[in-house]
Amino acid sequence: MNSSDPTRIARITAILIHLQTKSMVTSTLLAEKMGVSVRTIYRDIKTLEMAGVPIVVVDGKGYSLLEGFKVPPVMFTEAEANALITIEQLVKKNKDSSLVYSYSEAVNKVKVVLSYAAKDKADLLSNRIALSPVISQTNSSNSLTEIQFALTNFNLLKISYQSENAVIQTERFIEPFAMYYTLDESWALIAFCRLRKDFRMFRLDRIVKIAIQNEVFEPHEMTLQQYLSEKRKKFQDP
Repeated sequence: MNSSDPTRIARITAILIHLQTKSMVTSTLLAEKMGVSVRTIYRDIKTLEMAGVPIVVVDGKGYSLLEGFKVPPVMFTEAEANALITIEQLVKKNKDSSLVYSYSEAVNKVKVVLSYAAKDKADLLSNRIALSPVISQTNSSNSLTEIQFALTNFNLLKISYQSENAVIQTERFIEPFAMYYTLDESWALIAFCRLRKDFRMFRLDRIVKIAIQNEVFEPHEMTLQQYLSEKRKKFQDP
């Protein structure tokens, strides 16, 4: 296939983007996503390497980009930009102010790489989306981004947690495990509580204080699906 073939150029670009967003990816997975053979993926990877892209090959695991390597920002399609702008309006109603701030900052960076025409359309769309005033806009927590950092880096958290009636407040050391969005549109943290020696669900609006500790804990072998399955069983059992 000619190296100037638009189809191949688009596929190689897609492979590069996929490598940048994943820590490790196999040739089989890339072949399935691109709808080509594994041999074709081998040739595309070789082309990227010849172009100077530092690809690390790990036997039996797959490909990854050399740590620290960044590719220039890609252009968003109008549909992709519109999707992000639309979701931004929903996120602004979220009860965690740290998430609202981080998402707005991310969208601002997306707008930087848009063409002038796309920016005008994005601004127009942003001004033409409204949410029902019935939806509460009151922020009740400001710790989601900190918790996300601790969760992905396996840092122990120290929290002051208050009871439902706000009468009792306890100090806990917890190992963050997963995030859960409740029926009343509030965030909760699933974590292993060292005080209770078991997994507990902590509502973010009841966390009075939070501090990321230097201590790093061992990742839990249980998956989120397994945890939720066990919870469902407890509710269903007579």
